[in-house]
Amino acid sequence: MAFIKASKPRAYFKRFQVKYKRRREGKTDYRARIRLINQDKNKYNTPKYRFVVRFTNKDIVAQIISSTISGDLVLASAYSHELPRYGLHVGLTNYAASYCTGLLLARRTLKKLEMDEEYEGNLEATGEDFSVEPGENRRPFRALLDVGLVRTTTGNRVFGALKGALDGGIDVPHSEKRFAGFSKDSKSLDAETHRKYIYGGHVAAYMGTLIEDEPEKYQTHFSEYIKKGIEAEGIEELYKKVHAAIRADPLEKKTAKPEPKQHKRFNLKKLTYEERKNKLIERLNAFNSAAQGDEDSDDE
Repeated sequence: MAFIKASKPRAYFKRFQVKYKRRREGKTDYRARIRLINQDKNKYNTPKYRFVVRFTNKDIVAQIISSTISGDLVLASAYSHELPRYGLHVGLTNYAASYCTGLLLARRTLKKLEMDEEYEGNLEATGEDFSVEPGENRRPFRALLDVGLVRTTTGNRVFGALKGALDGGIDVPHSEKRFAGFSKDSKSLDAETHRKYIYGGHVAAYMGTLIEDEPEKYQTHFSEYIKKGIEAEGIEELYKKVHAAIRADPLEKKTAKPEPKQHKRFNLKKLTYEERKNKLIERLNAFNSAAQGDEDSDDE
């Protein structure tokens, strides 16, 4: 069979529609986004909130966001780089840190909305599934989980942040099937396994394994833990203290920034009209005085 070149006619290019910029960049799944932000028409301008979780190499970003026709609005946000203020200086991107970040965002949001006393959430993380029940005065704050482009596999860190938000008192529609410890065979959640991940038990187990089998690798992999004096036996107690500190003071602290220094100018300062006028008068006066001096010297 002869090779036939597939030529696209002029009509194809005339009708070609360029995709959205963030789709071209591979940043936004618009099929998922439109289902998350669509609001019922009879709810008018009521915001529909999303619990957005994103991961970078060194940070975890958790935000409560609502969409408007002019753009997205952020109600509250929390980051894992804030956790050192609560006593957690290492392991800021693992499952346990994701839980802490979700918990911090939940308590901060409810504090901002003055709902923190009515909805305290799950005070002790047992690993079991928890859902917020409606209170006497106000309905619980509801947000939909927005995972972005991440693959929603069982035990993903996104669901650690989700568990933290649930225990913090936010109502997020969910299923227990994606939490760490869910068994596909028994179709049930092993609460003990999930609790181990929340309190960093998987990290402690790996630390113990490396200490016995590969001590040199342990020195490099957990160098920051060693500097901070954190051992495998004390990790669970550390996370318990972090959870208590978050609940005690979830509000964001503004850091005092130093006054900016006087920058050196490499170009001339722009003069105002009056300054340019006065400068011209000075130059003319100087020129006239110099010319007068030359005339006097010639007369002599």
